[in-house]
Amino acid sequence: MSLSPETPYTISIPDSELSILQQKLALTRLPDEIEDAGWDYGVPLSDARRLLARWKDGFDWRKVEKELNEEMPQFTRDIEVEGFGVLNVHYAHKKSSKGKDAIPLLFVHGWPGSFIEARKIIPLLTEPEPSLNVPSFHVVALSLPGFGFSDAPKKKGFIMFQYAEVCNKLMLSLGYDRYGWFFHPLHFYPVLLLVLTEGLILHMGFVGISVTQAGDWGFYITRTIAQFYGGKHCIAWHTNYPDAGGNPPTSPENPDTARTHWFLNKSFGYNVEQSTQPQTIGYSQADSPIGLLAWIYEKLFQWSDHANYIWSDDEILTWISIYWFSKSGPAASARIYYEVQRSGDREATRVCPRNSRPNVPLGWSKFPRDILLYPLELVRTIGNLTFYNCEHKEGGHFPATEVPEVLVKDLRVFFGKVVAEEA
Repeated sequence: MSLSPETPYTISIPDSELSILQQKLALTRLPDEIEDAGWDYGVPLSDARRLLARWKDGFDWRKVEKELNEEMPQFTRDIEVEGFGVLNVHYAHKKSSKGKDAIPLLFVHGWPGSFIEARKIIPLLTEPEPSLNVPSFHVVALSLPGFGFSDAPKKKGFIMFQYAEVCNKLMLSLGYDRYGWFFHPLHFYPVLLLVLTEGLILHMGFVGISVTQAGDWGFYITRTIAQFYGGKHCIAWHTNYPDAGGNPPTSPENPDTARTHWFLNKSFGYNVEQSTQPQTIGYSQADSPIGLLAWIYEKLFQWSDHANYIWSDDEILTWISIYWFSKSGPAASARIYYEVQRSGDREATRVCPRNSRPNVPLGWSKFPRDILLYPLELVRTIGNLTFYNCEHKEGGHFPATEVPEVLVKDLRVFFGKVVAEEA
């Protein structure tokens, strides 16, 4: 495989783009609201007004931009995708001071996430407290094609296999290309763990252990990696969002069942729209900052454990700004729903025939306020489940942001077990 050079990348949004944003914010026209609506109809008007005011007069993008550049060293690289040409892919790459003792880790986000979803777990993974005696990681967090500062596909049919191909080729381009064996004399790890955000995968390679932590779209992507690169490349995967398919249990007294049915019946409209007419909703996302804010903020609040995790206004605006300033525009990210739905790829990945399911070890961390909460017996049907933690008391759909320490602890335990068994 021919490798393109890595190019350092610094987030630097032109002043002209910031000026256009301010003009649009100043011209915002808000809808009215029915009395005592709360969250029953969507984002409350009071929340929208508060966030709009902060975005106009208090939110300092230049400060955020500087912090992201300092905390997350970033790069771009051209990756050729079979049948789709070359895509310029953006990623953050933070190395541990442990050098060759550290484990390479690839983190892949879903929607409405981005590469900054790894922001809080990066310091925990790269530089753990010495007294903990746990592995350190080199962390790679890419922007999926169509998200953030990566190119978007220009042709139809870009589905799970293509996303998995991009992830695999990115790791290969970074030098993690010696797969299939493991050697562990204390400070030498010729194993590669590839880590994504909605499913977690362990790859064996020359430089170190590479892991994937994934939820949302990352679950489907990392499961595809486990299917197509398992054995030779992939030795384990972990997820906080195992979509077991089928009908969830119906016992109303079960809080997991209640949460899952709430999501499928009361919070699934976005999926229908983005799976059928993504271009239509794309116009308001591309032209209206408040439209984009409401569309994403609704998910950040309702899909998280908001009783225990309070999003700051600046945190919300940072997430939304990544979409507003994205290279291909905020509408590009929604096309993943359309392409996968039209191809049947997600359904095939979720409930594929048993003999095609990944055999490599699967780990699962369950968080009580996630949006799909299947019972253990159904999750076991997804793959070779060898680790699970269903005892967490807090956390929702965005554990890397909501409960980073808890998630990282599970990753260390699961990968430690896999590494010990491979030694």
